[in-house]
Amino acid sequence: MSSILKWKTLTEKIVQRYSYGLPKDKVVQAGDFVTISPHRCMTHDNSWPVALKFMSMGASKISNPKQVVMTLDHDIQNKSETNLKKYRQIEDFARRHGVDFYPAGRGIGHQIMVEEGYAWPGTLAVASDSHSNMYGGVGCLGTPVVRTDAASIWATGRTWWQVPPVAKVTFTGSLPKGVTGKDVIVALCGLFNHDEVLNHAIEFTGSEDTMRSLGVDDRLAIANMTTEWGALSGLFPIDSVLQNWLRYKATSAALTAPSATQTPHTAFTHAHLDELFANRISADKNAKYAKYLFLNLSTLSPHVSGPNSVKAVTPLNQLESQSIRINKAYLVSCTNSRAFDIAAAARVFKDAAKTAQPGHNSKVAESVSFYIAAASQAEQQIAEDAGDWQALLEAGAKPLPAGCGPCIGLGTGLLEPGEVGISASNRNFKGRMGSTDARAYLASPEVVAASALSGTISGPGWYEKPTDVDGVVRGIGDGIREEDRKMTVEEALEKIIAQADDIVCNAEKTTVDSSETSTTDESTTEILPGFPEKVEGEIVFCDADNINTDGIYPGKYTYQDNVTPEKMAEVCMSNYDPAFSSTAREGDILVAGFNFGCGSSREQAATAILAKKIPLVVAGSFGNIFSRNSINNALMGVEVPRLVQRLRESFQISSTNRGAGKDQVTEPSRNRQSLDSPPPAAPITPSDEKLLTRRTGWKFTWDVRRSRVEVVEGESGNRWSQKVGELPVNVQEIIARGGLEKWVKKEIGQSG
Repeated sequence: MSSILKWKTLTEKIVQRYSYGLPKDKVVQAGDFVTISPHRCMTHDNSWPVALKFMSMGASKISNPKQVVMTLDHDIQNKSETNLKKYRQIEDFARRHGVDFYPAGRGIGHQIMVEEGYAWPGTLAVASDSHSNMYGGVGCLGTPVVRTDAASIWATGRTWWQVPPVAKVTFTGSLPKGVTGKDVIVALCGLFNHDEVLNHAIEFTGSEDTMRSLGVDDRLAIANMTTEWGALSGLFPIDSVLQNWLRYKATSAALTAPSATQTPHTAFTHAHLDELFANRISADKNAKYAKYLFLNLSTLSPHVSGPNSVKAVTPLNQLESQSIRINKAYLVSCTNSRAFDIAAAARVFKDAAKTAQPGHNSKVAESVSFYIAAASQAEQQIAEDAGDWQALLEAGAKPLPAGCGPCIGLGTGLLEPGEVGISASNRNFKGRMGSTDARAYLASPEVVAASALSGTISGPGWYEKPTDVDGVVRGIGDGIREEDRKMTVEEALEKIIAQADDIVCNAEKTTVDSSETSTTDESTTEILPGFPEKVEGEIVFCDADNINTDGIYPGKYTYQDNVTPEKMAEVCMSNYDPAFSSTAREGDILVAGFNFGCGSSREQAATAILAKKIPLVVAGSFGNIFSRNSINNALMGVEVPRLVQRLRESFQISSTNRGAGKDQVTEPSRNRQSLDSPPPAAPITPSDEKLLTRRTGWKFTWDVRRSRVEVVEGESGNRWSQKVGELPVNVQEIIARGGLEKWVKKEIGQSG
C-alpha cells in the first residue's frame, strides 16, 4: 500500500470509523462516496417536516433513538397557534419514539449538542442545519445534511456522504490581547475570499503554544463560521486545550445535580474521558491535504465584516475613524453568546462604569437597542452567577429567550429599513436580520458591546498591537520558514517518502488526464445488475457560473402542489434561459459552469431536470446541497472542469466580463428547507454572449465501470478522455431504486 494511503487526515480517520459496509481493507479517502452511520443526528424546528418525510417513506420506528436529538430553537418567539401546534407535534413525536428532546427556550440546538456531549470528540455528528460545522470546535466532525438524509438516518441509521477534499489551515503565532476567535474567522472569510475552501473539510492546526491561545469558546466560534467561509466542516484537534475543558465539564457534572430542564444524558464523566484520551485520534504528520493555508495570529487585529457580506472585511480601527452610527446591536446566536462572550460584553460596561466621568455614558446609547440572548439556559445561568447577565441588563440591554431569534430574522428586534446593526452572530447577508434596506455588520462580542455603548462602530480599546507588525500575515502553505523547521531523522525520511509518493501520484494523474484512448490494467468499479455501464448523449451547454436553484426551478412553483412532470420539464431552467425548454432535448447531457445548483435546498431543482428527461448533469463544480439532492432523487452528476474550459475555448466565449452578469435572483422567503439557507450567488454569464443555452454537437460518454469520461468535440473534432470520481455500489443502489426515499422504503421492507 502506498504511504499516502497509510497517512490519513483526521477527517478521513473519523469517516472511516463511521462508514457502514466498507469492503474489506478499504481505506477511506477524500472523494470517496461512503454510507455513513453518524454518532448523532440533530434536527430543530424542521423536525416535523423531517417526521413527515420519515412517515412518507413508510417508516414507523426510529432505527436508533439514541442517535437522534431534537431541539426547538429557531422560531421560539412565535406564539401563533400554527407554530405552537408544530412544536407540540415535534415533542409528541420525540416522546413517542424515545428521542432526547429539548423544548423551546432551553437553548440553540448546536450549543446543546456541545454542552450535553452529543458532539463528542472523534465522532461524526450531523444536523439538518448548516452550522453543524460548529461541533468541530470540540474535535467532533460536524457537517450538515438535508431533510431526506435526516429522515433516512431516522429510519435506517444511515445515509450517504461524499468525503470532501480536506484543507489544512495552520495557525502560527498567538492571539494578541484584545483579539478573539471571532476576529480569526471574520478575517479568514475576508482575506481568503475567492472560494479557496468552498465545499472542503477544514482541519485547523498549529504548534502547542499557538493552539493554547485558542480556547474552546474561540474554537467554537471559528468552527461555526467555517460555514460562511464555504466549508462543509471545520475541525480542531483533540489536544490538551480540549482535554482541560472536558475535564472541567466532567468535574462540574459530578458536583452538580441535573436540573429539571436537563435530559438525563451524562456524557461528561472522567471514566468516559479516560477512554477518549487513551484512544485519542489525530491526523498523521504526513497526511495529504488538498490545500494548505496559513494565518499568523500574532499579526491579527480586531476585524469587522460588512456591510451585508462576510467577504467584505475591514480592520476595526479603519471603521472607528468613520464614526458609523448604529441603531441596533446583537449579542445572540450559537456563534458568540456563551457565558465567555457575555462576560466579555459585560466587562465593556463594567469598565465604562469604573472610569465614567461626569457627562460620560456607561450605559447603552439612547439611540441604540441592544438585544441579548444566551446560547442556552445553562450558559445564561453561568453568566447570571457571575453577575455578567445582570450587568448587561442594568446597562440597558434587552433580553430575549435562549434561541436563534434575530440571527435568523425571526422575532423581536429585527433591522428596519435604513437601519444599521452590528451583531456577534454568523451571517449578515442582505435581509438576513430584517429589512433588505438595512446594513448589517459582524464583530466580536466586545466590539458589539462597545458599539452599543458609544452608538458608533467602535472597540473597547483592549487591543495591544505587537511591535513590528504591519498587516496580517497569511498565505498558501503552512507559514513556517524552512530555517525554523526542526525534524527528527525519521520525520525527514517520512517527508522524503511523501514527496516521492507525490511525484508518482502526479505523474500517474498527468498520464491519465492526457490519455485519449482506453488504458489497460486500470481499476474498475463494480456495476449493479441493471445499472447502466455507460451514459452518453449530446452536450447542451449552459455557459454560466453560479446558476442557482431558482434559475433551475422557479420559486413560484416550489410550493405549488400537484405540478405535473410535464410542467416541471417545461419550466426547467426557465429563470436562467426561457429558451432552454425548446433547445434542450430528451437524452441530452446538460453541461454548466462552476458552482451549479447553489442557493436553497429545493429538491425540485434535481427532479425538474429529470422531468426534462436529461439523465446526467456535468459541471465544473456543484453546489453541495444540489449534489446531495441530485443523488437523493436519482439524478446523476459528474464534475469535469476541463470540459467547461474546452467548451469556452472552442466557442470563443469571452471571459473578460464573466463577473458582470445578471442581478442576483432573490429567493422567496419560504424556499428554505433548513431555516438558515444562504441566499444564492448571482448567476454569472458573459455580457457579450446572448446565447445562454447552446447545442454543441459534441458527444459526451461516461463509462461508469471505468470511472472515465470521453468527449468527442464535434464530427471532426478532437477526442479526449480523463478519469473522474468513482460511482460506487452504494450510490448506484440509491439511484437504481429511484432515490433515497425509495431506497429507505426497500430497506424498511427487507428489515421488516
